[in-house]
Amino acid sequence: MNRKIKGLIFDCDGTLVDSMPAHWLAWEEVTKRHGLKFTKDRFYALGGVPSWQIIEMLSQEQGIPVDANAVSHEKEEAYLPYMDQVQPLLPVVSIVREWHGRVPMSVATGGVRSIIKPLLDQVGLSQYFEAIVTSEDVVNQKPAPDIFLEAARMIQVSPDHCRAYEDTDLGMQAIIAAGMDAVDVREM
Repeated sequence: MNRKIKGLIFDCDGTLVDSMPAHWLAWEEVTKRHGLKFTKDRFYALGGVPSWQIIEMLSQEQGIPVDANAVSHEKEEAYLPYMDQVQPLLPVVSIVREWHGRVPMSVATGGVRSIIKPLLDQVGLSQYFEAIVTSEDVVNQKPAPDIFLEAARMIQVSPDHCRAYEDTDLGMQAIIAAGMDAVDVREM
């Protein structure tokens, strides 16, 4: 695809930072506490899906009634002690640094602001992004394009002039649906 790139958008977990192992530890704690079965493979397959939606799905499938929002909050709290294990993913961070100051950049994440902002601060990446769009900022989650479209709007760049980076199938579907140039970081 030959297009002029005027803005970059990055997913966070698994794209900018290697946070998935730390998230898995938190998921393992919280699902066991509530008697929910959740395998590591399924966790990775659901990358990009907000916590409350995963909990709602597990609850319905397993017939175990839980308050999805409350358990989601527990999961985010359980993640905090593991956050110091998270490291930036250098191949993607090198792209961020290379393009910094040349085009506006934003983050489009299925995470929540109370986790993502401190995480980006901790790994020294916050200063690179003009906007951070989280699952709390849109109604429809990945694979819907909404989060990427909102990220483009926030940096004032037309979606067809954006390149977006992702590490999940759902995220790649969302980028393509948004009409953006898509980069699968799993292939880098």
